[in-house]
Amino acid sequence: MIGITLIWGFTFLIVHLAVGHSGPLFFVGLRFVAAGLLTMVVFRGALRGLTKTELVAGSAIGVTIFLGYALQTYGLQSISSSTSAFLTALYVPMVPLIQWLVMRRPPRALTWAGIALAFVGLLFLAGPDAWQVGLGHGEVATLLSAAAIAAEIILIGRFASEVDSSRITVVQLLVGGLLSFAMMPIAGESIPAFSWVWLLAGLGLGIASALIQLTMNWAQKSVSPTRATIIYASEPVWAGIIGRIAGDRLPPLAILGGVFIIAGVIVSELNPRRRSHGELPAE
Repeated sequence: MIGITLIWGFTFLIVHLAVGHSGPLFFVGLRFVAAGLLTMVVFRGALRGLTKTELVAGSAIGVTIFLGYALQTYGLQSISSSTSAFLTALYVPMVPLIQWLVMRRPPRALTWAGIALAFVGLLFLAGPDAWQVGLGHGEVATLLSAAAIAAEIILIGRFASEVDSSRITVVQLLVGGLLSFAMMPIAGESIPAFSWVWLLAGLGLGIASALIQLTMNWAQKSVSPTRATIIYASEPVWAGIIGRIAGDRLPPLAILGGVFIIAGVIVSELNPRRRSHGELPAE
């Protein structure tokens, strides 16, 4: 799971370059449809056993994937990237709170500590400008995207032990990509002029997305959504490191934020509760 956050870190720079040559919905659609078709070919034998549960669960997760990307992109049209990062970071506390309220599974004390450290770290990474939050359409859309991300993580955790990881990955990737394409006319976005940039970036990120979603579906069979969320929070740390290598300068506050996130991951894994065979993973 830590490995896929490293892959996520690389995607920021690639997406930044690609959307200069393509609309956001088209690029998201290309990325996830390419990923879905790739996994469909690789797992074509396993797809013969596709169940109704895998189809329904995969479709639901695919909807959350689409909503997470589409709403965040819409929000970025009217709010700053730092504000978007701040609001998106709210998915970190959302996951354990939703699990607690809906599934009656309260996290352990050390997990709460890890959540707090990771969330503070994400706020530091967002920067002081991110705190200037209003109640406009952009802010509301980004808050909803954070909720969609939280829902994705919880849904994956809910169905992980009941489904085949390869089959559900194919479904969720195709649903997310096709929904993005379907929304283009509604959003007034047209197909961009051909560019090797968006084509190669879309295909490359399609491979990355296939690896990411497959790993999430597999890893969350044994890692609870709450603990997974803390690990996923290390994504912007890798993005910052990669950005620094590419020439960006990281302010001291961002470096401190990275330290807090890493500390949150470590603290959440301290003294894990032993469990008997068949017991649900500890929060």
